[in-house]
Amino acid sequence: MEMRLTIATLVLMIFQLTDVPAQNTTNNNLFIDVHMLRPGSVTAADVAAAHAKDLAVQAKYGVSFKQYWVDEKNGTVYCLSSAPDSAHIAAAHNEAHGLLPQQVYQVLGGKPAASAPRLPYFIDIHNAGAGNVTATAVASAHEKDIAVQKRYGVHFINYWVCEEKGWVFCLSQANDPERIFNTHKAAHGLLPAVIIPVVQGK
Repeated sequence: MEMRLTIATLVLMIFQLTDVPAQNTTNNNLFIDVHMLRPGSVTAADVAAAHAKDLAVQAKYGVSFKQYWVDEKNGTVYCLSSAPDSAHIAAAHNEAHGLLPQQVYQVLGGKPAASAPRLPYFIDIHNAGAGNVTATAVASAHEKDIAVQKRYGVHFINYWVCEEKGWVFCLSQANDPERIFNTHKAAHGLLPAVIIPVVQGK
């Protein structure tokens, strides 16, 4: 009889076989994992319900799910968490609701600012290429963004850098994406590949 395993089942089996205990999340690594669903197939309410299930099992896997953002138009969900490694995140998602991420980035974050009232949220993504960006360089660019943000009506909240893969995720608020683009252009000229409107959850 042919035996077929889903990716979710395989990840869970590997996790169980290694018998990794839950760990204290204080010294864990930081990750952004990305769930790419069908365009228009997910709402912020759907993700809030799935996130509640993640929170219910996170301690079992040594994961701390911190925040998430939903791109309802394109059906993409971005999750920020701390964990020992990406396998623990996958195992927690798998038990909670079975929706595994298609991409996982180990990241370094900046110092977050408080959100501004009544402004829409955006995530803009820069892809510099593997090995072409450092957390130090992004911190410097972020300071330049903050120095000019008021001129363009933008409020930058935080950023996360995956040095290994060369990806940078910036979280900001503005009335439209063009303001974010122009802020980056004026600050340092490093322009994002995409600027995505998102709904923020906790």
